Amino acid sequence: MIAISRRQILISGAFLWLFAVVGTTLVAVTEFSTADAIVENERRVLLRNLLALLPADRLDNDIANDTLELPPSPLLGTETRSTAYRARLQGEPVAVIFNSVAPNGYNGRINLLVGVNVDGSVAGVRVIKHAETPGLGDGIEIRKSPWIRSFDGKSLDNPDAAGWRVKRDGGEFDQLTGATITPRAIVAAVRNTLLYYRQNADMIFE
Repeated sequence: MIAISRRQILISGAFLWLFAVVGTTLVAVTEFSTADAIVENERRVLLRNLLALLPADRLDNDIANDTLELPPSPLLGTETRSTAYRARLQGEPVAVIFNSVAPNGYNGRINLLVGVNVDGSVAGVRVIKHAETPGLGDGIEIRKSPWIRSFDGKSLDNPDAAGWRVKRDGGEFDQLTGATITPRAIVAAVRNTLLYYRQNADMIFE
């Protein structure tokens, strides 16, 4: 009886090992076979987000690959290295799109793409990731509200420093109904991104 029991244990162990090997192999094969498709899909999503800020007729370079790796920056709200995407037309700088972070949203970090024209004005802003409250803070999404477009064309001089606040704080930007913390965080993040650009414009387009 003891010998049979051991034999059964060995057989069961062998089957488990075989299933583990087969399962791992299938996962590896699937991942390998779909890796290129996943990369291409991510590239298309990225390109769609970038071109939402900069229409295709404003550039003729491959903006998704004309990039610059930036070190962590308090102005960009980044704690690790981030990527900036540079737009050019006939070799001349047109704009740059930053990955910026508003670290103090109501429910935490809000990830943004902030496009800055070469003259320092805002080309556009989009929220790409957040955890704000549905029905309140999610009005920062372009599909929920046009609020995010209120930054288009703005610069550090238009409005002045006092104007770069929500109206409740004496500034020029609307707050969302029932939500002030979220837009306040984004207004500050966009202005900080413009400050970063002003301080680093020469380096960005070297």
